[in-house]
Amino acid sequence: MATYKEIKGTNIEVLASDPSNPVIGQVWFNSTSNVLKGDAGTLVGAWATANSMNTARERLAGSGIKTATLAFGGYDGSGTRYALTESYNGTNWTEVNDLNLARQSLAGAGTQTAALAFGGLSGPPFIVHAQTELWNGTNWTEVNDLNTARRGLAGVGTQTAALAFGGEVNPPVSAATESWNGTNWTEVNDLNTAREFLAGAGTNTAALAFGGGDPKVANTELWNGSNWTEVNDLNTARNKLAGAGTQTAALAFGGDLDPPVSANTETWNGTNWTELNDLNTARRFLAGVGTNTAALAFGGSADPPTTAATEEWTGAGPLTRTFTDS
Repeated sequence: MATYKEIKGTNIEVLASDPSNPVIGQVWFNSTSNVLKGDAGTLVGAWATANSMNTARERLAGSGIKTATLAFGGYDGSGTRYALTESYNGTNWTEVNDLNLARQSLAGAGTQTAALAFGGLSGPPFIVHAQTELWNGTNWTEVNDLNTARRGLAGVGTQTAALAFGGEVNPPVSAATESWNGTNWTEVNDLNTAREFLAGAGTNTAALAFGGGDPKVANTELWNGSNWTEVNDLNTARNKLAGAGTQTAALAFGGDLDPPVSANTETWNGTNWTELNDLNTARRFLAGVGTNTAALAFGGSADPPTTAATEEWTGAGPLTRTFTDS
């Protein structure tokens, strides 16, 4: 039988950590974890089940990336609104310090250690909020409010340069867009289509808004730092969905088809949306972070119940596998 060296022309590499850009077919021994690994590659993206959040909830918000995420706020589906904050390290969720204001249907932006939370609904008595809070990696601090209080809005960007758009002012539905400079929110040009429970991706100068509304819409709009422009629609109209990625490479997943709840996943290439593999758990009112090739979906409502389910998205490309003797 031919050896690996005879086939590949080299011995299996011994590495202290997995290579950052493995080549499909590459095999290596990780001397830190003492396991043999290889890159199998994948032609299409797929969702994989990960460890659940500590507290099941819907209508929450998040910030960060697939392996370093912050989840905050939310609703238990039966009357309790949460201030809970959890941090994900790529394997497990850990409870950390709470928001100052318990609320649902809020939006978030930023990273795991430098996040922004804004808007939302508290109660009873039911109040729609403009409150903004800043996370420094340990605690939440109240900072300057949105100009327009609303729930069911979307947010993108960083802790010092965020964008808030859409939502509901209880009533009416809003098209308002606001830009955050690290200190204050400034009103800028509105969305073309006012809507709530939409999703977004990108930055405060290059954003994408998609889905939302009641009735549901498939509308997608592109923000260039000054104005919103309508572009090609989602394949499936839905609201209460989540988004991740950039203005030219986004991911849309989950949502509500009224009924049923949706597991649909679509990717945006800057021009069109393409349907991909579904979530394992169909749900609405979920949160999402990351990129269109490495995203995290967490929480939501499976209609019923409210779920703590977490799923990791790996897009087409390199995919590390661990070899076993079974």
